[in-house]
Amino acid sequence: MTQNVTVIGAGLAGCEAAWQLAKRGIAVTLCEMKPEKRSPAHVSGDFAELVCSNSLRSDELTNAVGLLKEELRVCGSLIMSSADANKVGAGGALAVDRVGFARTITEAIRSEPLITVVPGEVMSIPAGIVIIATGPLTSDGFTPALAELMPDSFLSFYDAAAPIVTFDSIDMDTAFLASRYDKGDADYINCPMNREQYETFVAALTAAEEADVHGFDDSGVFEGCMPVEVMARRGIDTLRHGPLKPMGIIDPRSGSDRWSYAIVQLRKDDSAGTLYNLVGFQTHLKFPEQKRVFSMIPGLQNAEFVRYGVMHRNTYINGPKLLDRRYRLRSEPRIRFAGQISGVEGYVESTASGLLAALETARELQGAEPLNLPPETALGALAEYVSTSTAKDFQPMNINFGIMPGLDRKVRDKRAKNLEISERALNILRAKLEK
Repeated sequence: MTQNVTVIGAGLAGCEAAWQLAKRGIAVTLCEMKPEKRSPAHVSGDFAELVCSNSLRSDELTNAVGLLKEELRVCGSLIMSSADANKVGAGGALAVDRVGFARTITEAIRSEPLITVVPGEVMSIPAGIVIIATGPLTSDGFTPALAELMPDSFLSFYDAAAPIVTFDSIDMDTAFLASRYDKGDADYINCPMNREQYETFVAALTAAEEADVHGFDDSGVFEGCMPVEVMARRGIDTLRHGPLKPMGIIDPRSGSDRWSYAIVQLRKDDSAGTLYNLVGFQTHLKFPEQKRVFSMIPGLQNAEFVRYGVMHRNTYINGPKLLDRRYRLRSEPRIRFAGQISGVEGYVESTASGLLAALETARELQGAEPLNLPPETALGALAEYVSTSTAKDFQPMNINFGIMPGLDRKVRDKRAKNLEISERALNILRAKLEK
């Protein structure tokens, strides 16, 4: 008898979960409401659409997310292979051409014979083993079924996406190409500000008119994706120490090692280099206000905005109360969660939860012992955080070395220490998989 698992949602976590199950001989029914219905943040009919940044963050093993990406590669991740194939320049980070990235994943999923894609909105939880990967924008039609399953267990925060402009509309006589501390190949466009320009911009930003987002207030914003106008309201220098920090960026035209007072950076959004997004400029300002205020940035005075920033509600469950380390619902283990709805935060973390939920599900169906990856691995640490965090107010969290056990000896140099933690994790993971 053919084993079958239903995966709800074809985002990063859902696609990764479906792929991993199929590669282990398990038939998958992948339910995806697009193209019949889209969330407010989605515009494409492709799977695994990136709605905020096109960056998967650092690709270095001295960074926890770089380790997590390498662990995913070791496990044969579809998302990571697609990201590597659609990489665009971003210094030491892994950024992708978001259209090519989503298209590569969609084609792989649709061509896999063991995956059957069923379009349309799911309104109830199907029978059998189910992985719910409906993401932070779970549809209004499916939410009541989840609320009935776990009353009073939903939490939510607000997330925001950054604007995108065309390269041809950027004034490159004012802006310049460079990467922070010369990492990469001068992959970022930099728009420098002097003190007067910066203070005028911040004043306009804090006074700009915001779009109405039902139930929104600053306290409900996730710290890792803070709207730029919310940051600006925290103090005149907040942006200079955040997304507009000038440190490490040298204008090659002057050759001076003196930095500007503030710098706005733009990163490639497609492989052709025709589109650039404003790094750290997630926002929920009204569209005409975005055009007015962001055009005050030197170099963007005539910018053509092909997408404005948008604000949307992100929903997630209280993982420590509800889930075990295999992302299974404790009260009904046939139901598993993956992606941001499970309480992880970030593209790579969502992918990781989908991969691990699928690996553990496959082993369960095939009568094998669970992997139970230890917290010395990034995959295991993330699963442990989501299922056992003792924080009073549980919040989604990006992977970080702080939730992983330290070394058994002191290493003074931070980068050397992080690299040793990463090497330890990869050795443990490879040994587990070889068994």
